[in-house]
This record gives sequence, structure tokens and C-alpha cells, in this order.
Amino acid sequence: MKAVMISGWGRNPRLVVREMPEPGEPGPDDVLVRVQAASVNPKDWKLNYHLALLATPALSRRLPPLFGDDLAGTVIATGSHVSDFEVGDAVYGMDMNLRTASLAERTRISQFRIAKKPVSLSFREAAAMPLAALTALQGMRKGGIKAGSKVLIIGASGGVGTFAVQIAKALGAQVAGVCSGKNTELVRNLGADEVIDYTLGDYRHGNGAFDLVFDVAANESPRGCADLIAPGGWFISTGGHARSMLGTPIHRMLGRNAANIMVAPRRRDLETLSALVDDGKLRPVIDSEFDLADIEQAYQRSRTGRCRGKVVVGVAEEGVARNA
Repeated sequence: MKAVMISGWGRNPRLVVREMPEPGEPGPDDVLVRVQAASVNPKDWKLNYHLALLATPALSRRLPPLFGDDLAGTVIATGSHVSDFEVGDAVYGMDMNLRTASLAERTRISQFRIAKKPVSLSFREAAAMPLAALTALQGMRKGGIKAGSKVLIIGASGGVGTFAVQIAKALGAQVAGVCSGKNTELVRNLGADEVIDYTLGDYRHGNGAFDLVFDVAANESPRGCADLIAPGGWFISTGGHARSMLGTPIHRMLGRNAANIMVAPRRRDLETLSALVDDGKLRPVIDSEFDLADIEQAYQRSRTGRCRGKVVVGVAEEGVARNA
């Protein structure tokens, strides 16, 4: 089967599509999925890419593919313990294990890490959702967001941010989004009550206090955002920068409400997201779409840090499945 792997050795290897071994038969709790679409997340080029570099070119041809967390596709085989999915079902989901390998024609994934694809979404739209939307949903839960809560989302126009704005509004929160001036209309159209242009000055002062400061851009720390956090409020980060990775646990140990969110792929949370989609309260924002053969360009686009929503990769042509 075709799958993404590293080509070359040294400082500038490239991602290419080559023939790789099939994933094999599904285990008792697994399904085998024909992947229709996947998406690119910062985790892919911050972690998986560098893990792949540790393998020699000869060894990398024998390893399972490392690339891609999100997937949407069609079930083509099921394990002996699988009863909620059948061959032909259209599904979407993700797994934090390295074996997810969604940037491949076929992959194996646990039945507990997928859900039926929302009927109103294409495979490519569904593939944009799992990691980013689950992160947004679980961040809101960690922050205890409910109707009337005040939420500030830093990085509101990115992959996680576009979902966070919509989910916070669906929960009844008052939402302010931080983004650049060129993205203010997008964030406002997603439902934000207020949009703050970070290019106009230091937004961390003079913008009020919030029950949750959700830093999905992962560039801030609880200390730097202290003026934004209401008494008893939370600072939550996706944890991709040293300031948040180090500063957040320290504030947590000091008894303050601060956390780095680590997404957990759960079927029930995917089903919650599907219900929001079906209710017209949640839609993915697609920054750009690439074919599998253009995976290097897709990664480069994600690396710019300027994406409006998600970068999606079409692995196969859109097909017809049981709930498509």
C-alpha cells in the first residue's frame, strides 16, 4: 500500500509516498480502515517527523508508517470483539499511538478511538476534526465552562482555535478570540462576541478577566496572562512552547488553576462532536487541501503557523459508505 515516509538522511529529508507493508489483520478490538482523508497537526512535524528521523533509511522501510493522527474513511474489516461497526461504515477518529498512520491507504485503529462520521460532512471535512476538535472540547471541560462563562481563546483562527470558539458558544459562554487583524472576520463569523487583534498591542492587559484563558497557540504562560484570569479562573494551554510546558506545571503546583491539555481520543467525545455538527453548531474550517502525493507541501503549510483552520490531505477519492 502507499504511505508517507521519510526520504533522505541528514538535515533536510523530505516526506514522500512509497510502498509500505500492509497493516495486517485487525486485533480483537480493532477495525481496518480504508483511509479517505487525513489532516496535518503540529504534532506531526514536532514529534512524529523527528521520531522518523531516528530510523536509518533502511530501517524506515520496515517500520510501520508514523505519520498522521486524524482519519476519515471506510471500515473494511473488523476484529472479533467489534460489534458497533460493520464493513462499509464511514468513520472518523484518531489515536495518539504511533501506529495510527492515517497518512496511508489503509490503517488499523481501535474501535474505541473512532465514531460514525457525521452524515453532513465529507470525508475531508471529517478528517479535519478529531485531534483539534477533541482538544477544544476537552479544554472547555477542564476549564469548567458553562452558560455565562467568559472565555478567551488565544489563537482563535487556527486549527484548535476555530473549534474552540464554536464549542464555547455552543456551551453558552461569552467568547473573545485573539488573532491577527486579517482573521478577525473569520473568528467573528464563528460566533466570537469580541475579537482582539494581537498586532495592535499587548492584549494581555486591559481586556478584562476571564473564567478560562485557553491558549491554543501555546505561546503564553499563566504568569504572562495573570491579568486576564478572573479569581478562580483557569489558564489552559495546548503545551507546545517551553513557556507553557514549564510555567503551567509550576503554577499548578502553587495551587493555581493551570493545566496543559493532553488530548484523549475517546469515542464518546467524538460522538459529542458529531451531535454538535448535526445540530448546526460546529463545522470544520479548512485552510487548504492537498493530495497525498503533495504531503511535503502540506507539512510546510502547517509549519508556517498561519493556517486558518486545518490542513487536510486527501488520501483517496471521496467514496460512498454506509452512512455517507
